[in-house]
Amino acid sequence: MILWAALLMCHSGLGLSGTAGQHMEAERIKTCGTKCSPGLQCKTKPAYFVPPLCQKPADWLDASSLFRNLSFSTAVMCEGRQKCTLHLRIKTAVHLSKSINGVSVCSETPGMLRKCQIISISRASRRKMEGMQVQLENDCVAVSPRQQVRVTVTTLPSYCGITRSGTYVAPDCSWKDLRSNVTECITGRIWPEVNLDRKEVRVNVSDALRGQDYQVRLCHKDFICTSTGAHALIKKEDPKKSVVLAFSRPLPCLCIEGWSAVSDAPRVQVCPFKDSMEEMWHGIHFDVLEETLSWEAACPLSVQVTLCQNGETGDCLALERTWRNISRGKLTFAKVDPHPQLCMKFTARNQSWIRCPFVSRFQVWDVTLTQQELKLRSQVNATFYIDVCSPSQAVCGAPGTTVQVGAHSSVGLTWTDVHSCLHVRRIDVKYAATIRRCFTQPSSHTFPLLATQATWKSVPLFLYLGAAIVVVVVVVLAFLVVIAVHQKRKDKKMQCNGKANNYSSLPLHQHLVPIT
Repeated sequence: MILWAALLMCHSGLGLSGTAGQHMEAERIKTCGTKCSPGLQCKTKPAYFVPPLCQKPADWLDASSLFRNLSFSTAVMCEGRQKCTLHLRIKTAVHLSKSINGVSVCSETPGMLRKCQIISISRASRRKMEGMQVQLENDCVAVSPRQQVRVTVTTLPSYCGITRSGTYVAPDCSWKDLRSNVTECITGRIWPEVNLDRKEVRVNVSDALRGQDYQVRLCHKDFICTSTGAHALIKKEDPKKSVVLAFSRPLPCLCIEGWSAVSDAPRVQVCPFKDSMEEMWHGIHFDVLEETLSWEAACPLSVQVTLCQNGETGDCLALERTWRNISRGKLTFAKVDPHPQLCMKFTARNQSWIRCPFVSRFQVWDVTLTQQELKLRSQVNATFYIDVCSPSQAVCGAPGTTVQVGAHSSVGLTWTDVHSCLHVRRIDVKYAATIRRCFTQPSSHTFPLLATQATWKSVPLFLYLGAAIVVVVVVVLAFLVVIAVHQKRKDKKMQCNGKANNYSSLPLHQHLVPIT
């Protein structure tokens, strides 16, 4: 029994779809029928609509040795090119006895009526070959690709408990032989010519079902292939069998789907951009009001995403507790500081890509550093934590200082510390980059971070008015001084002109001076 089950699984496995059968060719038959062992005369006829009741076998009848095996295989019968059908070939070995007239072979498929046929053996050949094991074969059961068939073989007459059964699964359309010849499997062949500059793809079709129009479309492949709206019908009279379709983005899941314009036609898909991963990382968005950073996968893809910070060496260091795994849908990070050094890192198919969405945006806050002063400027209400570190420290050990900065304000901080670097980070958000700034000329003494200076926004109004008055007084005084100097120069010039006139009015001889 175990041997029979193994044999049945082996033969049934030939019908399963898979790589093992992709390039196999099924045996061709011109007509279907029944074959028996040489010297045995048999013929086939339809069985009774209502099967007869089984009878108890005689004591001398060995039920275990009556049927030796039951095996299945696939045959193809063709009426012309592209007009082939699949047939189930059933083989069994029977030990003939005087009480066996033949066998009944029944096949059942889900949702279909049971079909039976009788293979009868002539009396003369039964007598001649009684006690011998004979082969019976029938290949007139038509099946569809990937169809599952339950086969039962019983004796004639029907003896209770003497039966054999098994399950056969027809090969699917992955067999190359079927794709080219069986009508139900013919999808046609399509190959694309992509023009990325014009965002167009020319679809060429060959080996399509003869005498039928052909449809092509662009679709995004997921559980099903969802149309992008680009669709065309290639007429059967068209000798070129090609069409141009436009696309918006060359996504890995963007595929070309083609099928014959007939009911329930099988379809073929080609995905020309399956290795184009760059387009996957363009769906990054930041909500300014909610401070949420999100990314939505344009295609179903297993991706590992993390937030990272661009370092001085060019590496993007992952932030703690930010690793996320996603295959489809939307991923969101809440309360994110939109700093240019904060980036997203995507890892898929053993490759990594880094995208920094805040590089080209307006910077929310910034920090500048001089010899002994740090200045924080912020466009939003923000709280910062500042650590004092040495240049060799990656993580500061001593407690730092918390600084609150108002919207559209700045805060100045002073210190004199031989450890010449500061780490600045926003702490009013969940995800933030840590900015490092170092002094160029540190002091020779070490002191803690000094008190916060007053911001421009917190200066009282009367100080602004006093400063304005002083400026006005200085300007007026300067103006008066300029006028006085100008008037003095003018009077001096007039006096000089008067003396010159008096000198010119003297007689000519009074201008001459004798030479001695």
